[in-house]
Amino acid sequence: MSENTVSNDAIQKSREQLDAHVIDIVRWHFSEDTGCPFWLEWAKKAGWNPVQEIKSFDDLLLRFPHFQDEWLRDLQPEVWVPKAFKGKPFNVFETGGTTGMPKQRIGWEDYKVDYSEFSEKISDAHFPRDHYWLMMGPTGPRRLRLAIEHLANVRGCSCYFIDLDPRFVKKLIAGKQFDVARSYMDHVVDQAVTILKHRSVSAVFTTPKLLEALSEKIDLWEAGIRGVFCGGTTMDPQYTRFLIEEVLENRIGFYPTYGNTLMGLAASVPISKEDNYSITYYSPQPRAVLRVVNPENTEKVQAYDAWGRVELTTLTREFFMPRFLERDEALRCPARPPYAWDGVAQVRPFGAMEKKIVEGVY
Repeated sequence: MSENTVSNDAIQKSREQLDAHVIDIVRWHFSEDTGCPFWLEWAKKAGWNPVQEIKSFDDLLLRFPHFQDEWLRDLQPEVWVPKAFKGKPFNVFETGGTTGMPKQRIGWEDYKVDYSEFSEKISDAHFPRDHYWLMMGPTGPRRLRLAIEHLANVRGCSCYFIDLDPRFVKKLIAGKQFDVARSYMDHVVDQAVTILKHRSVSAVFTTPKLLEALSEKIDLWEAGIRGVFCGGTTMDPQYTRFLIEEVLENRIGFYPTYGNTLMGLAASVPISKEDNYSITYYSPQPRAVLRVVNPENTEKVQAYDAWGRVELTTLTREFFMPRFLERDEALRCPARPPYAWDGVAQVRPFGAMEKKIVEGVY
């Protein structure tokens, strides 16, 4: 067995853990004692009892339809509050929202769980403990700001923040106001340069395009940066190689992440020349499960190394979201240590090869 192969026993064990977790989460959200109003009402209308009938992840896939965007856009947030959390103030996090009402997810501690776990997957050499970080990215209504600060705090660090409004940038680009978009991007980067010149910072969280722009204005290594988190969907192998070899000069640790308000955080396996700089992400299973499904028949998963649409199922006591079709597509990848479940590679906006996608500063 090669070092990149996961044993069948490990895969089977992870599946058993997932099935047990599904039973627990379904019981929680559909119980009269602990469940949330939305799912309790949904079960009544559906005419069947998930607590009695869902015994595995496969059962969930067979019995639940795709989760709908509109449920998070149109309904008041209290319908998602589990009875066990009633009366406990919650955070309201948003995703998207370039046009119209954004999707909203409420939460309490989930983001802390996700990012505390992620802390164990990063190197102290690249992200020294008891130091300072800089986040240059969307704050505002997104959970990312709190999540990155929590991750820094878990490692004994404090974090500086440069705000970014991706909705504004996408609006500018869609309206062909490219000069204004570039001016805004320069404004964001200039603020980061000021921090790096006057404060001691060892780690940066930002988007690929902002990282590239930042490197054009300051020598990141000389500024003290030893590790970089890079969030954002589209980082193809050629661009990834450029960031690692040209922007970071093979000296600064590079940790791409794939996450959103609805899922949490998917970590990547180490990037290498042997993988041709292809990035593969693995979800924080069993709290979230990613599948790559056939866009024309979403009941079926794609073959390994085939492109398909990303489907997300979120399974926590704070939030239950079965079979949500993301606006992303990816290659399905097999399990790889230390992950005993499928991964997704080369994530990009859904339909990227057929239509023009506005990604702005991502």
